[in-house]
Amino acid sequence: MKKTLSALLVGSMAVFLAACGGGDNSKGGGTTDDAAAPAEQGEAVTIRAGIGLNSEHPQFKGLEKFKEIVEEESNGTIQVELYHSGQLGDDRTMMEALQLGSQEVTVPSTAPIANFVPEFAVFDFPFLFPNSEVADAVLDGEVGTKFLDMLEEQNLVGLAYWENGFRNLTNNERAVATLEDFKGLTIRTMENEVHLEAFRALGANPTPMAFTELFTAMQQGTVDGQENPNATIYLEKYYEVQSYLSDTRHVYSPFVFLMSKPFYDGLTEEQQAIVREAALEAGKYQRELVRQANEAYITSLQEEGMTYTEISDEDRQEMIDAVQPVIEKFSERVGAELVQEVYDAIEAAQQ
Repeated sequence: MKKTLSALLVGSMAVFLAACGGGDNSKGGGTTDDAAAPAEQGEAVTIRAGIGLNSEHPQFKGLEKFKEIVEEESNGTIQVELYHSGQLGDDRTMMEALQLGSQEVTVPSTAPIANFVPEFAVFDFPFLFPNSEVADAVLDGEVGTKFLDMLEEQNLVGLAYWENGFRNLTNNERAVATLEDFKGLTIRTMENEVHLEAFRALGANPTPMAFTELFTAMQQGTVDGQENPNATIYLEKYYEVQSYLSDTRHVYSPFVFLMSKPFYDGLTEEQQAIVREAALEAGKYQRELVRQANEAYITSLQEEGMTYTEISDEDRQEMIDAVQPVIEKFSERVGAELVQEVYDAIEAAQQ
């Protein structure tokens, strides 16, 4: 009888405690409305951060640094889950997930962002930045901030610029050293109008394709080549299916650290400050890593059997001249005044 009474008493207490501790779910999350509500002090939230590149790339190392900073500064109340190699989808899919609030972070290049905010196309103008230092000065200054602010209309928050790097050409047909060498090459590009028209102006046949499909396409000969920074070329093992690498440096490609606006708006002011500072600090770390890698991997790619070709100043100028009509065309689309503001900032950064 005593045992029966004890069991009933324990059961009653369990029901009472459950009612006290779990009866109000309005502060917890689990619905779209809950996610947008300000987080309570000390309440745990989770950030799912996804990218297309693999776990060895400096971009992922930057995300690991972001995770480390955020979890430490928030005393574990913000947890960060990391996904690489397109596990959460391609850039467009992940950006759309951010807009819906079903994913919290992704770090795409500016090229796919231009499909959402057309003004970002200016950062894909060929031969825009002369070097990384000038790019830093412009992107981290007033002009860069102006572009990040444009993202909010698309339900996105831009927290920082990271770096993908200068994009170089690889292919399986021949060494590319001159403008003439581009002719007839089928080159995979991102789904970006500026890139497509620039390669047409250079004489190539650009083919937009998802990043996750690229290796197989080169392996099967669907495309002759592709264009990416050296770190991506090496870490994705494109040397297994590509023979020639040229230092075309035709586009400087920034990454933009994006957060879902519904999620960001649901954070406390303190949590917002933590993720902002973490994105900036991790970005400085990531930039240094990617610059070291892009330089070092030139040697590594040659050791893997690729033929490396440097472009002379004279030949590079011919390429710049060939794409000038593309720059003029898209300057009108983006807005001549805005484009001029970017070029003025570049000029000021070089003085």
